[in-house]
Amino acid sequence: MDKLRFGTTLARVLHKAAYAPIISQRSLHLSKWRRAGESADKTDIVLRHDLEFGVTILTLNNPAKRNALSSEMMGNLGNALIAAYKTPETKVIIVKAEGKVFSAGHDLRQLVAENGRDMHRAIFEQCSEMMKLVQDLPIPVIAQVNGLATAAGCQLVASCDIAIASENSRFATPGVHVGLFCSTPAVAVGRSVPRKVAMEMLFTGEPISAQEALLYGLVSRVTPEDKLEDTTLSIAAKIASKSRPVISMGKATFNKQMTMDRDGAYCVTTDTMVENTSLVDCQEGINAFIEKREPSWTNKYQQVVNKPKE
Repeated sequence: MDKLRFGTTLARVLHKAAYAPIISQRSLHLSKWRRAGESADKTDIVLRHDLEFGVTILTLNNPAKRNALSSEMMGNLGNALIAAYKTPETKVIIVKAEGKVFSAGHDLRQLVAENGRDMHRAIFEQCSEMMKLVQDLPIPVIAQVNGLATAAGCQLVASCDIAIASENSRFATPGVHVGLFCSTPAVAVGRSVPRKVAMEMLFTGEPISAQEALLYGLVSRVTPEDKLEDTTLSIAAKIASKSRPVISMGKATFNKQMTMDRDGAYCVTTDTMVENTSLVDCQEGINAFIEKREPSWTNKYQQVVNKPKE
């Protein structure tokens, strides 16, 4: 199998300003996310459903294999994420799964010795690129989790901007059970939960409950299973009711400042607030507030023309 290379992450192809959520067409060419030799129309393992109010639902659809993040699954999901972002009407993406397992992580059959180190590296690099894609995509990505999320599946949950879980969901990094430490899942999980909690999960491989995941910060909300979809859609709808460029600018800047020291973070966010104020949608929102009416968003990355005071 040819070594899989997927180029730079979105963070490296954003325009000059970190808050400018416009991505080059070359970097978003869908074929970059296809597996070597995979046909362009093989998308049944990731289903897409667009809702009228600006929400796109992507469903992992391989329950027979516990929605494993095989090379094919990751390729299809990466393609679907990019295609959803490139749809102007989409303001929020929800990632969910068919069956009682959100995702069991990597397909271990692809990691046997016969496939060779080059294929193993290609798979782990593909996974890392996809996780970075989720975080760097300029619109929010919400994980809707019902059931078990383990290893790279837990990593996917940790990589999403928001995660809503049913009460019966569980989360684990169980690679140690098969002799494969969850080192790459640890990147996302270790940035979502306290260090010692992450270490316990990684060293023991034992799952934590949905309530523990909420307590530690791996998920943002826990709900009864029969209310999971409604809760997730309600949150997505609230986000989708806002201006797309404002949300995009906010996500990019939030992620950037979280890696900086306090003073640097304030410099970056101050610059962003100034740029945000210059957006047509921001001025529309301010005027709507003053005039006591609902704003009418353009959802376009357009700045107002500053008129000098006379």
